[in-house]
Amino acid sequence: MSVLVGKKAPLFEADAVIDGEEIIEKFSLSQFIGKKHVVFFFYPLDFTTVSPTEIWAFQHKMPEFEKRNVEVVGCSVDSAHSHHAWLSMEPSKGGIKGVTFPLVSDLSKTIAENYDVLAGTYEYDDEDNKMDFDGDPVAFGALFIIDKQGIIRHQVVNDLPLGRSIDETLRMIDALQYYEETGEECPADWRKSSY
Repeated sequence: MSVLVGKKAPLFEADAVIDGEEIIEKFSLSQFIGKKHVVFFFYPLDFTTVSPTEIWAFQHKMPEFEKRNVEVVGCSVDSAHSHHAWLSMEPSKGGIKGVTFPLVSDLSKTIAENYDVLAGTYEYDDEDNKMDFDGDPVAFGALFIIDKQGIIRHQVVNDLPLGRSIDETLRMIDALQYYEETGEECPADWRKSSY
């Protein structure tokens, strides 16, 4: 597992669903460089049990992200058509209709590979002359905070059954933005309200 903190975020162009309904080609994080901080998070698959709880948690906190001028972008190894179907389905039926932030398709798994969050590895078997995948070919529950210069400033990677804390993500954004504005470091459990 790579530590990408302090390094340029790997850029990509991929299909994505934006505003919960429109599939676009060549979506890229580069459109936010110089303009916004980005929370780029991976989840394993559409139509699963833990993933929608996190996606809804992000959606419910969107006003907080918008106040901080932060773009939230999700990504999984599903196709854009799978994202679209899930975004079109009512929550009462297991869907996430009403989610507005972009969901990126990483069907080739190259984005997850470049961020080093694929839950397994490709291995070449010399005897059988074939490539096999050892593990689960989905992304871990990973999250990256990317600054306006495109540098990863925070990363967290969870095993598949473990959900994230959106409030902790907001706390880390507050700490980063406070540091960027003042140059002052933020100690353990730092909260914007206490300064």
